[in-house]
Amino acid sequence: MNKIPNRQAICETLMAHAKNDRDIIALCSDSRGSASMTPFFNEFPEQSVEVGIAEQNLVSIAAGMAHVGKKPYCFSPACFISTRSYEQAKVDVAYSNTNVKLIGISGGISYGELGMSHHSAQDIAAMTAIPNMRVYLPSDRFQTGKLIEELLKDEKPAYVRVGRNPVEDIYSEDNIPFEMDKATVHKYGVDNEDKVVIVACGEMVRPAVDAAKILEDRGIAATVIDMYCLKPFDEKTLVQSLEGARLVISIEEHAPFGGLGSQVASVVSANRPIKVKQMALPDDHVITGKSKDVFNYYGLNAEGIVNAVCNLD
Repeated sequence: MNKIPNRQAICETLMAHAKNDRDIIALCSDSRGSASMTPFFNEFPEQSVEVGIAEQNLVSIAAGMAHVGKKPYCFSPACFISTRSYEQAKVDVAYSNTNVKLIGISGGISYGELGMSHHSAQDIAAMTAIPNMRVYLPSDRFQTGKLIEELLKDEKPAYVRVGRNPVEDIYSEDNIPFEMDKATVHKYGVDNEDKVVIVACGEMVRPAVDAAKILEDRGIAATVIDMYCLKPFDEKTLVQSLEGARLVISIEEHAPFGGLGSQVASVVSANRPIKVKQMALPDDHVITGKSKDVFNYYGLNAEGIVNAVCNLD
């Protein structure tokens, strides 16, 4: 079982490049430990900035650095960087189209036991609504590393949300089928008259893959789309995958409004109207508990996906 969280993969990738690129700067809001960025701060103190619990300042300082040629990466809990510094993300970063990468750590319900104040179930909706802001939710450590490698090559704003805990690998060191802004497709079973499409992002890709394997054993062909790129949204791959499908299921660690499910429903209805089932967190204050317990409570797991496929007429 993998013990490396996606946030650590970000740190390792940045450290590998910071040795030869002094413009890479890491900024934290009293969150270097939570972000797994302590090794970076220790090895590159002159490329590290700690602003304390001041998320608005965090983003504005990073924007200023970007304007003089630096490559700032801002680390803060997703629940705070997507709300407290929303205006700064909109104006200082996106409106000015500055090279700032916002890393929302411990996203979704990663801080489950700390309750609603520490949940970030609205960040996809908020960040995708900002012009010029790209939004990514990588599914495992390998895809996370590839994503950061690509983001280091451009000078455009982006928001990346990762969870707190390690997730079981989807890919491997020798097999990372990654293309920037293009979803990755996994197919299980032989396409027949009973085919479903499961679209997932972030930590929900793992249960989607597990569900597809169960469905394959039951004679149901399942295509799993790892839609790590929420904006720009890979409509082409989704539409191509709809051929012959009777049902599309979206699953996300987000509120039911403005996230992955909303985008999937919009694309499907415009191109090949078939049944769409959205699986998401409720429009309510989510229960407190460890992430896995919360996912199980709301059916955001492999069993929940299989039940949705088999019980939806």
